[in-house]
Amino acid sequence: MLTYQSRALTRLFGLVALLCALFSAGAAQSAEAVVHAVLFYAPTCPHCHVVMEQVLPPLQTRYGTQLRMLTVDVSQPAGQRLYETTTTTFAIPNDRLGVPALVVGTELLVGSEEIPARLPVLIEATLAAGGNDWPAIAGLDAWLSADGPAATPASAPALSPFQRDPLANGLALVLLLAMIGSVLALLRNLRPPFAWATSAWRMRAIPSVAVVGLGVALYLAVVEVSGTPAVCGPLGDCNTVQQSPYARLFGVLPIGVLGVVGYIAILAAWALRQAGGTSAERAATLLPALTFLGTLFSIYLTFLEPFVIGATCMWCLSSSALMLALLWLTVPKHTHAVRRGKALRH
Repeated sequence: MLTYQSRALTRLFGLVALLCALFSAGAAQSAEAVVHAVLFYAPTCPHCHVVMEQVLPPLQTRYGTQLRMLTVDVSQPAGQRLYETTTTTFAIPNDRLGVPALVVGTELLVGSEEIPARLPVLIEATLAAGGNDWPAIAGLDAWLSADGPAATPASAPALSPFQRDPLANGLALVLLLAMIGSVLALLRNLRPPFAWATSAWRMRAIPSVAVVGLGVALYLAVVEVSGTPAVCGPLGDCNTVQQSPYARLFGVLPIGVLGVVGYIAILAAWALRQAGGTSAERAATLLPALTFLGTLFSIYLTFLEPFVIGATCMWCLSSSALMLALLWLTVPKHTHAVRRGKALRH
């Protein structure tokens, strides 16, 4: 009986020792596995800052020395040459050109949406396979050697949000100053008594401008609710704005939906004003109040783009400009009180 128990204990200890050895070997192999990657970026690219300031730091903290990242600034001649070599080496199609571009082994990830979506999975798969080497890019050794170009920083150079896109943000600043100046001018000159009667051309222009604004707000609402990329022109970066936390009021209500409600309210007040009757006077008072509040909210949103988000959405600027136009179209005029004097006696 004792012999049987001794053999059983011996086998149990042997199994435990084997499992420990296998676990230690696997842990050692996992600890030695390293993921090497090259990130191409531009200092004025808002999407690059999203990746380098929001996506990569948590991954670097999680994996530590198992994640080695070389960042290459394509705004510098040497970095641009290395990026062009990379596009040739990996036969990158035209629709995939641009930064941020991340090369991990033979995989290429592009954009601030694809990189956070695919990079964590790619890191795990690469570590499970025992790690990888630096991408096979001609000229990359010069960046890795001590005698090559100066080592690139672990993150993009610190730029103010405005500097990330000076041209588009400058346009936002111009509109912001125009809105602030208009509000101050109106507050300075706005005093009772008011004349609510509006000229015929203004009454015709109000619904036209509001309908265009409603169309812009509807498009932004669809983009924000569905999460689909916005169609952006050559100026600005709509998607960075739409993907920011400021695209939703209190993190819940999409700003585009709020804009739709605002423009519909303006159209409804205009319709009541035109219909006449007992509600016409109230509608006449409500109409400029709605455009005034809409302009104040547009000032807040326009300020966020160049000075907080670091990107400007041309759709958003269009909506703000339309709201400013509605403000000037609906503002009541000051009427001077009639002064009566005593009749002159000859």
